[in-house]
Amino acid sequence: MELKASKEIVIRFNEADMLQIVWHGHYVNYFEEGRQAFGEKYGLGYLQVYEKGFSIPIVKLNVDYKRPLKFGDTAIVEAVYVPSDAAKLIFKYTIKRKGFEEIVATGETTQVFLSTKGELSLIVPDFFHDWKLKFLKK
Repeated sequence: MELKASKEIVIRFNEADMLQIVWHGHYVNYFEEGRQAFGEKYGLGYLQVYEKGFSIPIVKLNVDYKRPLKFGDTAIVEAVYVPSDAAKLIFKYTIKRKGFEEIVATGETTQVFLSTKGELSLIVPDFFHDWKLKFLKK
């Protein structure tokens, strides 16, 4: 069972350069929008994780640019959860230009669990184990 969420993003003027092309760093923000949509949909938002005593910083990021987005475009970012037995969250992303369905970028992030004291969790936190049981039924 694939868990995914998507979000529409209208490209704003301040995200584009003088050629009206979106600056490459903004794609990371678009991935973040997809992760937030995922968290809202599946009860795994940043504040919900924090309330369980953890933060989930990104430790790995990959972006593959295919085609440029431009000012005025509407992009659709899709975040897909990648199951792992390890104590980490992995998401794959696809960004498409709305109306054309062309892929403009793909990517992946890896996040780890840090306690609120800054300690890396090498085992899957109990709340995340329970989350996986709830949403990853086979």
